[in-house]
Amino acid sequence: MAPTGSTALTGAEALALRMTALLLRPHPTASPPGSVAEVVEWFGAMQAQDLASGMWSLGVRLPGSTHADVHAALERREALRTWPMRGTIHLVPARDARWLLELTGVRALAGAARRREFLGLSEAEADRAADVLGNTLAGGGRLTRAECVATLVEAGIDGAGQRGYHLLWYAAQRGVTCIAPNIGTEQTFTLLDEWAPGQHQPDRDEALATLALRYFRSHGPTTRQDFAGWTGLTATDAKRAIAAAGDDLTTVLVDGAEAVLHTPLLDAPRATVDDMLVLPGFDEYLLGYKDRTLMVDPEHKQAIIPGGNGVFQATVVRGGRVVGTWKRSLAKTRVTLTVNPLVDLEPSTRKRVEEALGRYADFLALPPRVTWPD
Repeated sequence: MAPTGSTALTGAEALALRMTALLLRPHPTASPPGSVAEVVEWFGAMQAQDLASGMWSLGVRLPGSTHADVHAALERREALRTWPMRGTIHLVPARDARWLLELTGVRALAGAARRREFLGLSEAEADRAADVLGNTLAGGGRLTRAECVATLVEAGIDGAGQRGYHLLWYAAQRGVTCIAPNIGTEQTFTLLDEWAPGQHQPDRDEALATLALRYFRSHGPTTRQDFAGWTGLTATDAKRAIAAAGDDLTTVLVDGAEAVLHTPLLDAPRATVDDMLVLPGFDEYLLGYKDRTLMVDPEHKQAIIPGGNGVFQATVVRGGRVVGTWKRSLAKTRVTLTVNPLVDLEPSTRKRVEEALGRYADFLALPPRVTWPD
């Protein structure tokens, strides 16, 4: 890795580079992604706890694509959803699911005993549930979440309340199952090794290096602490991962504080760009960082994460900074998009917001109706 402090950046310059890394602006050394597989591999993992949010996270980075296009790509297994880290669902490259689970999911698995105790489940019951699902799904099976829980109940395993969700999580965390694309509105599950055969199995140092490279390539410049928070790795493993990535990563100073970025990003433009985006609430733009100071004014934090409960509102982003939030309401014949500005927006700026929301409506293949506060 290049020497610490070899490049000094202002916060504004760092934000410009970060927007490029996030594939929200053209990258000088990387071709624009042309597929779901390319976007997900660039990131390594993308937050997708909320499916609608995850779909638009892909769509906004694949201009001209539609929801149907992204769904078809997931049916082609260009990426899959599972719980690799922090106990939350992410989109990951299909062939990398197992090593990600083994590297970053192990800490969540180790902490599951307390949750099972709260739910009145034993480890033996959780293991038996994983075996039951494995046997039931073998041979190309694909079941909805409700069908999976019903299967467990038929086998004598109590799946009531949150027990069913925990047992489905546990089976996926162990690498037995993964989440397949929805059928209609129903979440489905299948066997990981059948849905995505030929899993890549790097050794630990290669896995750490790959994870660090992909994170800083898609999120930098940012800190080692952000990387550790995103992955759930220990501080020791986070440091080891960055070192293992070698010269692919460079340390810089952002307003005097140490940060890491993908070395080719140093060639990207650093000027402020007055672009307008509408992003989903759970996009890596915010979820990829513990410190969101570059993107969010402290006074707006409550509007974006009401109550600090981990549920993020979709954001209107101008020049890399959050200037509003938005919500959607779907009907069969249109999508209603309600904007909540967090700063004063002139009529010309409102028009730009509506144009950005129009691109989201095109993604859904529905005509938009945009509403503003009185």
